[in-house]
Amino acid sequence: MPISGLLLIDKDPDWTSHDVVAKVRGLAGTRRVGHAGTLDPMATGLLLLGLESATKLLTFLVGEDKTYLATIRLGASTVTDDRESEILQQAEPAKVAALTMPVIEQALAGLRGDIMQVPSSVSAIKVDGQRAYAKVRGGDEVKLAARPVTVSRFEVTSEARQVDGQFLDLDVVVDCSSGTYIRALARDLGAALGVGGHLTALRRTRIGRYTVDQATRLQDLSKEALPILPAAAAAAQQFAVKTLAPQDEVDLRHGKRLLLSEAERAGVSKLQPIAGINQAGSLVAMLERHGGQLKSLVVFADA
Repeated sequence: MPISGLLLIDKDPDWTSHDVVAKVRGLAGTRRVGHAGTLDPMATGLLLLGLESATKLLTFLVGEDKTYLATIRLGASTVTDDRESEILQQAEPAKVAALTMPVIEQALAGLRGDIMQVPSSVSAIKVDGQRAYAKVRGGDEVKLAARPVTVSRFEVTSEARQVDGQFLDLDVVVDCSSGTYIRALARDLGAALGVGGHLTALRRTRIGRYTVDQATRLQDLSKEALPILPAAAAAAQQFAVKTLAPQDEVDLRHGKRLLLSEAERAGVSKLQPIAGINQAGSLVAMLERHGGQLKSLVVFADA
């Protein structure tokens, strides 16, 4: 039986997140595989997969902040806000060529911080019981409501490039909250500059404290060598840890709460989950603080 833990995948283009899950299920010999944070087929980079009981850990990871590297093409808008669909509108080449970095920077500044973002119409958000992308590709017009997101960094990382005398390509880095659509940032940057914009490349490099440097490409995996990060180590990388005494573990498995000492209260956040790890190094539970106590959010099977 595969061990419970996370498998960090560096996804290649043209694979859906579901494709990756299906492939890993075959390699690991288990149906108990899930992922945290979908990547579009066009995108590459970090995809977190949970195996066995660690699929429960994914619940606490989907909302973590993320980092992306992207290329935004200014000069045209598209149906899907990326290069995977036809052009809706194209700006005059002279207007695109006239863009300067100070003007672009001013537009970038308006898309940083706490903003209201209208998701891309081809997102996985459900509208009348159907995924938005399915309705759009079926020819329906979809209008989604704006939602709050946080973009803590949105910066150009290299010199802008003229393309075919018609477009301007910008390489950018984005640090953002979960639920932020990078395609929508490309769209909105192009709209703010009056020339249209869409993504031509997208790579996720970080989810919380996990980075793509830890990840493995699918082609390098085998049944004999799955680099699974054990559940306890995976939880400890992202969350604060409470080391459990033997009686603590017994109490948690019987639905009881744990008392926190004064010193522990000072070091434990009320906002972030806490990983309860026993003295044998196994993840027992994910916990949350309630006043001077810790309450289990989920308890993992006894290894």
